[in-house]
Formats: sequence, structure tokens, C-alpha cells
Amino acid sequence: MVSVDGFPRALLAQPPADRLAYFAARVVAHPRLKETHQALLAALQPPSEAALVLVYGPSGVGKTTLRRRIEQQLLAAALPEMEREPGRVPVLGLEAVAPESGQFNWKDHYVRLLRALDEPLIERKHAPRLSGGRDGGRVRVEHTVPTPELRRAVEQCLQQRRVAVVIVDEAQHLRRLASGRRLLDQMDTLKSLAALTGTIHVLVGTYELLGLAELSAQLSRRSREIHFGRYHADVADDQQAFQSVLLTFQRHLPLAVEPDLVGRWEELYERSVGCVGVLKHWLQRALAAALEADAPTLTQRHLDQQAVPPRTLLSLAREIAAGEAALAGSGREQADLRRLLGLAAGSTAAAAAAQPRARPPTTRVGERRPRRDPVGVAHDG
Repeated sequence: MVSVDGFPRALLAQPPADRLAYFAARVVAHPRLKETHQALLAALQPPSEAALVLVYGPSGVGKTTLRRRIEQQLLAAALPEMEREPGRVPVLGLEAVAPESGQFNWKDHYVRLLRALDEPLIERKHAPRLSGGRDGGRVRVEHTVPTPELRRAVEQCLQQRRVAVVIVDEAQHLRRLASGRRLLDQMDTLKSLAALTGTIHVLVGTYELLGLAELSAQLSRRSREIHFGRYHADVADDQQAFQSVLLTFQRHLPLAVEPDLVGRWEELYERSVGCVGVLKHWLQRALAAALEADAPTLTQRHLDQQAVPPRTLLSLAREIAAGEAALAGSGREQADLRRLLGLAAGSTAAAAAAQPRARPPTTRVGERRPRRDPVGVAHDG
């Protein structure tokens, strides 16, 4: 069991902005985050044959927090080399921008990569110009440098800076294409860039990333997939872990009176759909409202006023259910594989091991175990 210390009581004398910033910086090292962090870190360690690593999960599960923690860890590990080689960039993080035209813009992506690497001649490489006319009342801005030339500049920069890992957040925007064939081209472009530069590309996004690694056999062989899932209320271990997260958060809300979040766990679970990121942002908004009102604690009214609307939660829950169903698959993959390989049908030890096994709850939903719950560990963000 790990104990959870509360916030420094001296914070109560600080301005509301400082108290809010303290809570916003707290990161709970809960089981889902730790498991995904360890899996991703292992996928990045040599000898790794993966050129692409896809990390997917629900919106608001904590993927951006994961990305930042991995970046911090990789930077810390590379500090001795960076002291000897000041130009070294061991890890690069950026966000894939949602395209306005409905199609992912590789030229813009390359420019953002070069900017993130502080390429000194980037302004000369991508000098913008206005297009000849107006489209929808807006003047279009185009880059004069051809895309292949920008691609070569990116390759050279990644090699010269010895970038080991590129992490692309919101990577589901790569799917913004009109045809499946061009989607394969997108993934082949990334795989080629990773192979030519010796840089592993990590794509972090929603369940829309599912299936991208299976567009071709070669992609599948050079890719690794990692699922960052939510907590399930009908699984006893998940229920306990979620309550532990709540206890950590309630201990670190810098208020005069500690609120009872654990006692409201079912409501908080429902209105965060089991995603710690959704929960954290909700509590931050509620804390801001409480501080503005100079309230001694977090009340039901603060929570209700700042909660995500039910229609939004329902949409998110449906997306999660669809993603989890697609991830589970039909259960026929093992039989299809044996058929294609000319093996006899029937149950085998390998086939039995491949079948997912549900973890039966050891308690009824809502029933607390007759012992003190273990709690998460809070860290600075």
C-alpha cells in the first residue's frame, strides 16, 4: 500500500491562481498510465524492429500526459550525450494538425517538424506566398518549396540531430483522406521516413488509428500497437483503481475542507466515462469555480456546473464502445490463420491462449472491499 500525502497547507494562503496551478500540475501514476508507459518505453528500446508505434485509446484517457512523461524520461536519459553534443535532439514531440481542406497536409507537417527542430534556414525553405484568388472568401497561403524538397530537409535534419523518437500527438488526423489506397500511401510515407532516418515514429491518437498497421503485411511487421484503455466499473480491480485515483485527487485539491470524492465514485465515474483525463479536467474546472467563489470545499453544485454535458458523454461512450469492440475483433482470427496455413481446424493450446479471458469481479458493483483501498501516487507534471 502506498500512502498519499496531501497538498502543502501553506498553499491555502496563496492566490487562487497558484492553488489552481498546483492541482493542474499533479499527475497520478495510476495503473493504466503506468502499464501503457512501460509498454511504450519497452517498444522504444533497442533492439527494436518497429519503425512505427501506434498508441490509441479513448479521447480524454490521458494520452497527452503519457506523451509528455515519455518525452521527459527520454530527455533525462540522454542528458549526458546532449552535454557532449549540444545539437543532439533525442526526442521530438509535435501535434498533427487537423486539415482544413479535408486532407492531411504533408507539406505543413514537414514545416512544423523543421520548426520543432529549430532548423535555422526554415524561413527560406518555406517562404509563403498568397494564391492567385480567393476561396470561400479567404486568401489561401501556399508554400513555394516543393514537398519532396521539404521531405529531404526533414530527413537530413533528423539524421544530423540524431533524433531517436518522433512522437506525433492527435495522429488520427492522418486518416483525413479520400481513399483507402492513399491512406496506405500515408503510412508508407511515415514508415519510409522512419527507416531512412533511423527514427521511431510514435503515433498517439484515438481509436481511429485502429487498422492502420494492418493496411499491408510489411506495415504490420514493422509496427507495434499499444492500447491505452479506460477503467471498467464492472471489473473489481478497475473499480478499486478508479477509487484510488479519486482519493489522490481529493487529497491534493488545495481547499480548506477536503471533499469526499470517493464517496461519489459512481457519479464521478459515470460523468468521466472511466477516463482519468476527462475526470482531471472536470475537477480542475470545478476547483476554479470553488476558488473564485472563495468556497471552503468542492460542492455538488461546483461539480454539476462544470460537468461535461450528458449528450457529449454519450457520444464519447459510444465511440469508446465501438473502438473496444473493433479491438476485440470477431474471435475468428486464429481459425482464419490456421486455414490459410493449411493446418487442421480445432482447438489448440495456442488458440486457447489467444482467446481473451474476462476477469470476473470479486465483488458486486458498488460494494467496497472490507479493507482500506490502496491509493495512487501523485507526481509533479
